[in-house]
Parts: sequence; C-alpha cells; structure tokens
Amino acid sequence: MKQEYDILVIGGGHAGAEAAWGSAHLGASVALLTLDPSRIGQMSCNPSIGGLAKGQMVREIDALGGLMGIATDNTAIQLRMLNRSKGPAVWGPRSQSDKYRYAAEVQRLLSTCANLDIVRGEVVEILTEGESPVVRGVTLANGQSVRCRVVIVTTGTFLRALMHTGEAKTEGGRVGEGSARGLSGCLTRLGLELGRLKTGTPPRLHRDSIDFSGLEVQWGDEDPLPFSYLNEYGQGGRWRPPLQQVPCHLSATNGKIHQIIRENLHRAPMYSGQIQSLGPRYCPSIEDKIVRFADKTSHHVFLEPEGLDTEEIYCNGISTSLPADVQEQIVRLVPGLEKAKFLKYGYAVEYDMVWPTQIRATLQTKRIAGLFLAGQINGTSGYEEAASQGLVAGINAVQYADGKECDFVLGRDQAYIGVMIDDLVTKPPTEPYRMFTSRAEHRLHLRNDNADVRLTDIGRRIGLVDDARWAKFESMRAEVERGFGFLRQNRVEGVSALEWLKRSQTDWAGLCRLLPGASAIASDIAIRIEINVKYEGYIARQGRQIERFSQLESKRIPDGMDFASVMGLRNEAKIKFAQFTPRSLGQALRISGITPADVTVLAIHLDRSSPRSAMGS
Repeated sequence: MKQEYDILVIGGGHAGAEAAWGSAHLGASVALLTLDPSRIGQMSCNPSIGGLAKGQMVREIDALGGLMGIATDNTAIQLRMLNRSKGPAVWGPRSQSDKYRYAAEVQRLLSTCANLDIVRGEVVEILTEGESPVVRGVTLANGQSVRCRVVIVTTGTFLRALMHTGEAKTEGGRVGEGSARGLSGCLTRLGLELGRLKTGTPPRLHRDSIDFSGLEVQWGDEDPLPFSYLNEYGQGGRWRPPLQQVPCHLSATNGKIHQIIRENLHRAPMYSGQIQSLGPRYCPSIEDKIVRFADKTSHHVFLEPEGLDTEEIYCNGISTSLPADVQEQIVRLVPGLEKAKFLKYGYAVEYDMVWPTQIRATLQTKRIAGLFLAGQINGTSGYEEAASQGLVAGINAVQYADGKECDFVLGRDQAYIGVMIDDLVTKPPTEPYRMFTSRAEHRLHLRNDNADVRLTDIGRRIGLVDDARWAKFESMRAEVERGFGFLRQNRVEGVSALEWLKRSQTDWAGLCRLLPGASAIASDIAIRIEINVKYEGYIARQGRQIERFSQLESKRIPDGMDFASVMGLRNEAKIKFAQFTPRSLGQALRISGITPADVTVLAIHLDRSSPRSAMGS
C-alpha cells in the first residue's frame, strides 16, 4: 500500500466496487480498503440482481459505464423479464446469479483497473484538518496512516454490526465475518448523527435434502435480454448467457407453520424487544408477515439455487431471526422441505447508518469536505441501490479531488438513480429504502430499454464510456434512425407503416407479415422502435410535464444561504430548509412538510436578491 492516494474507498461491497471502478477509470489513484478482499462483491442475501425498478437501475449503471451489468450477464444462471403482462415502462429484468462466480467476476473486473490497489485493512479513524473539516487521510487498525484527498465510506451492514438468531447474538455484518466497530465512533466524533437499521436473511438448505418432485418449476426466459448494453448491441436480440441456465421452484407456507410462529413470537428478537431498530416493511420477515397479514393462510416460498457448483438453496420468502429449533420446525412443514438439511440458519443483522439529511445530492457530507457516503450507510437496502450510489460517489469524488466546480447529479427525470438520491436527501428513510417504480413520477420515460439513450451521452462526457462502447452506442442509434426511416417510407393498408404500428391492436410480428422488408431489421432494434412508437403520445405528454418540472429544478439555491433571513417564511420551513439545504426550488418542494406557499416565498426572495434584480434597482 502506498502512503498517499487521491481516493480511499472503505468497504468492498456493491457500493465500494462501483465507487472504486468509477473513480479509477476516471484516472484517480484509488485504494479499496476491505476487511477481507476475497469477499469483494459478495452477495450477502439473495443471489439475484435486478427486478422491478432495480433492473432499470442496473441498466442505468451500465449505460454510464459501471460494472454491475457486465458482472451480472457473465454470471447469470436464470434471466427473466418481470411484469411482462404490463407495459414496457414497468418491465423489470432480473437475474438469478451464481453468487460465487459473481463475486469472482467483480474481483476480476476490478483487477483490470491499473491505478486501483485492493488492500486488506480496517479504517478506525478518518483524519481531517481545519475549522471547517477537510479530509486528509485515514488511520488503520494496525496504526498505519494513509494520506488522501477523498474518503468514500461504503461499509454496508458492517458498522457495529450485530447478528441475531433467537436469543443468540453474534458480532458481524455477515455470517463468518466481523464487525467494523471503530468507524462508528469516528463518524460520531466528526459530528455526524447515526441511526440504526435492521435487515434479515432466510435459511439456506442442502439441495439434496429437498423433494422438488411436487413443486412448481419456474424457468427463465427462453430468449433472455442481457443487462449490459455491450451484450445487446449488434446481437440482434440473440445474445446467449455464458453459463448454464437452471430453474427455481415454488412452494408455500401453511396454517400449521403460521401457528408455530405465533406461539414463538416471544422468542423472535423483533418482538421480544431484543432488536429496537426498524427493518424493511416491503420485504418483511416471515414472523412479521404472520403478524401484519394475519388473514393470509399462506405465503410464497421460492427455492432458488445459489450457484452451479454449490448445494446451497436460498429460501426466498421466509427471512427470519427465530431460534434455530423453531426454524427447523417451520421449514420442515413447507411442502418439499420435509427432510430439509440446514446449511445456514436465517438471522437478522442490526447496523449503524448515517441519516442522509447530512449528505448532498453528490453524496458528499455537508459537514466534512471530501467525505462521501454510499450504500446502506445512507439507509438504503439492496445491491442495486448500493451500486448506483457507489458509482455516483466515485464520479463526484474524482471531480472534487480534481478541484472541479461541477457536480454530477442526475435528475428525477433522467434516471431512477436520480429519484433514489433525491428521495434520500429530501425524505430521510424510516426503514431501509428500496426502489419501486411507483417512486418515479416519470416512469414512462425511465424504462429499462432506453437507459442508454438517457445516460450514455452523459457517461461519455464524464469519461466513463470508452471508445468501444461509444462506437456500439452510435451504431445502435443509427440503426434505429434507419428503421424509423423505413417505416416512414413504406405503406401498409393505405397508411405509412409508422402510422399503422401506432394502432393499439398491431405489433411488429404483424407488420413483418404485411411488410416482409421489416424482417430485415434486427430484433433488438425492432423492440426499441416498437416501444417508442407505441408510447409516443404518452412520452410526449410526460415530456411536457418534465419541461414544467425542470423550470423549478433550474432555479438553483445558493450554497450557504441564510434561510432564517427570508422574510415571510414560516419558522418550520426555515428549520427544514436549513436542515436539508436543498439545491433547487424543485428539491425544496419535495421536502416533507414543505408547502407550495413556502417555495413561492423562497422564489420571491431569490428573485429579489439575484444580481439581475439588484442591477434593475
């Protein structure tokens, strides 16, 4: 390890991997510090990537030049497009991944970064100087000090982490791994307010102990779409995943299981008072489901393989921290699991986080210049949310280290990534934050098929999109334009093929039957064209909404503004604005408890204090 770097990334999870990848590819000298380098990219919970809204985020990461999409395609063992019965705006690509190959692939990709060092170590102190603190380096547990200009903290569930299985408590953020204890105290000494959240994981069972014969089989798509645009461009829709594809199986809980859980709630840490922190409402433990949905007689249990070379089966749907003896009782009452052999018991983990009111939309902390936070430390849950933040933090860290004034901030109209970060800094989570399509007011525009059109130009300007990706992207755009030209120039049933395809009862397959020349257009290009044609009216309407929305977003609020001096502003609004320090009038309006009248008062104040207004007076 060198004595000085531009950027130090603390933590090797999904946020840390993207932060290191992004900042190293932008030319910074980077060290990734982790408790165990062999666990970089580890899938701690479900061995899957993507899903509803989450899949769009992975596509966005890839469009910007990140690594998650590439690693997912190379290690997928089942690929499915969720929500096919609904419109393309809410389709969500999902991959069941080989979790061991995924971690190895992330590590391989990081090893290709020439100016990235991966170092085993625990950071116990972040070194700052000045009355307005500025990051200058870190101190490791072994006493070594390393200088740097930027620190990105991506510690996941490891800050003062404590695992619970029934009454048993073990320090650690993951089974078999330790807890980062020193850093929490350091963050508190730096003036950051910490909170505590909880997440959980289900048991893992031995494949050979499960009777799959009576269970519903769930296969992936026969003709799957990749996550990375690099695997889509030029493939004609015929990309094939490199690994063998395997099925999952579906079972369910029943009344006997529910009764046993009710009888043992007093032994569940969430109900005994042993755990005080909040867990994810959208992905509850099985004991939480039984309490909250008391009228339901069963809940799905998805049996998902964790890899091609492992016997581990992940029991999706029965996350639990009940004692081991109770877990054995309830699992063996699930159809197909009567003789189940446990490889790992389910557990809950509590961990420290930093309330995200203390970070800017760039993910830099407001109190300490050069200190960035990304991932679960900001109150989020999920690999995709963490990776998205890691990439944003890495990009902004390089801009800060280079002394650039511009900030990399994606708008709510540009990406789900922008929606998530804006939500975090304006509406602090009371539970681990998870991305849903319903959170995005512009979701018709933020589809998984067009993330490259939305973001690859931006990634190119930043410097993350290399020449090879850019050439493929430009080739795709040219092919789409040629396809539209073909539809405009040819007629079907008395109208242009473009107008014909707009009809609700038509599709591309029907067009090919009536206009054979359309078959020459590659299927991946045809999908893009058809979605754009079908959505044209909706997209135009949403474009007008985005234009109105952008007017508020373009009204920037100066850094360091004294909100207490704004005449006519309610005291509550003054306090909220001082706490959240919004970047724009649009962001100010989204702060919980702020009214349109508050923003109107603020807008009038900004107009009166602007240089142009002063010149006019």
